Amino acid sequence: MKMDSKKMRKELEQRLAAPGRNFTYNRDKDQLRIENSAAGKGITVSLSGIIANWHTNKEKAIDEVVYYVEEGLKAMEDKIQLTNHEKHIFPVIRSTSFPAEAEEGVPFLVDEHTAETKIYYAIDMGKTYRLIDSRVLENEGWEANRIREIALFNARSLPTPLKEDHVAGNVFYFLNTNDGYDASRILNKGFLNEMQKKVSGTMVLAVPHQDVLVIADIRNDRGYDVLAQLAMSFFANGHVPITALSFLYEDGELEPIFILGKNK
Repeated sequence: MKMDSKKMRKELEQRLAAPGRNFTYNRDKDQLRIENSAAGKGITVSLSGIIANWHTNKEKAIDEVVYYVEEGLKAMEDKIQLTNHEKHIFPVIRSTSFPAEAEEGVPFLVDEHTAETKIYYAIDMGKTYRLIDSRVLENEGWEANRIREIALFNARSLPTPLKEDHVAGNVFYFLNTNDGYDASRILNKGFLNEMQKKVSGTMVLAVPHQDVLVIADIRNDRGYDVLAQLAMSFFANGHVPITALSFLYEDGELEPIFILGKNK
C-alpha cells in the first residue's frame, strides 16, 4: 500500500473525530490542524513527517500521532497550576526553529542553549506536559528565574540508566526512558562530567529527538560516521525531532559539529 497526504489526512480525521472538534488542512505546508472549537486551541501536525515515519513503522506511526494529539488536546483543557506542583516542572529541549510563542501569540519561557537548541519549560501533567508561557507566570505570580531553578533541579534528579553498545572500536551510550525528558538530561552537568571521566576518546553527544540522549566515546574516525548515521536515523523517526547534528563536550561546554559521513 502506498501512503500519501490524502490517505493520511483521511485516516487521522477518522481516528480523531469527536464532537466539537474541527479539522483544517493547509495544502501549501501539508499540515493538518486539529482544534477544539470551544477552547479555540489546537494542535498542528506535519503530514509529510508522519508519512515518512509510517513507511518505517506502519500503524505504530499513526497510533503515536493519535495518542499525542488526544493527550495534547486534553491537556489544553486543563488549567495549569504551578504552586504546589513544583516537582512536576521540567526543562525540555527543542530545536531553534520551534515556535517561540503559543498560537494565541503568548510567548513561551525560552532560554538560549546552543546554536541548534533552545530550552523550554514544562509542567508535567501525567501522560503529557504543557509548555509554560508568560500568561501562566502572570496568573501564578511567579518569576521566570524560579521556574528555571526548579526545572534544572528536577532535571538533575531524573534517573540516568544507560544502554551500552560497541561499534568499530567506539562506545555508544543510549539514554531512552521515554519519560519525555531524555534529551533534557543534556542539561545535567554533573551527569555529563561523570560520563566524561569514563570516556577515553572524544566525548560527543546527540539529542536527535526528545526521547533519546546519545553519548559517544569516539576513539577513531569511523565512530563519527556511525554517530552521524545514528543521529540522522533517530531524527527522521523521532516523535519530537530536535537536531541531527552532534555536539562536542569540552570543558563543560557543548559545541555543535557537522559530521560529513563518508562510509555507509
